[in-house]
Amino acid sequence: MVRLPLTPEEVERGQRLGTLLRRARGERSMLTTALDAGVSPETLRKIESGRVATPAFPTIAAIADVLGLSLDEVWAEIKQPAGEVEPATSGPKARERLAS
Repeated sequence: MVRLPLTPEEVERGQRLGTLLRRARGERSMLTTALDAGVSPETLRKIESGRVATPAFPTIAAIADVLGLSLDEVWAEIKQPAGEVEPATSGPKARERLAS
């Protein structure tokens, strides 16, 4: 199976996703976050660094759940152009920030 090259938009969206997850993770260790989400620390590292620009949906869903982010929140932040992304927080306050 041949994988098509990613578009510049997909690469940028992957970088925004990585930034969002790093910010939402905050002080929490990458190892703990990855293990709680059921993914390898290397997978989380690659997603956070933007090296995996199009991770599998179940992977993102699991990581978002561990970080207290809804998938709606994740999509709302990563679909925006880079200059329009607001800082993410994790936990219950993340939902309050987006609701206001």
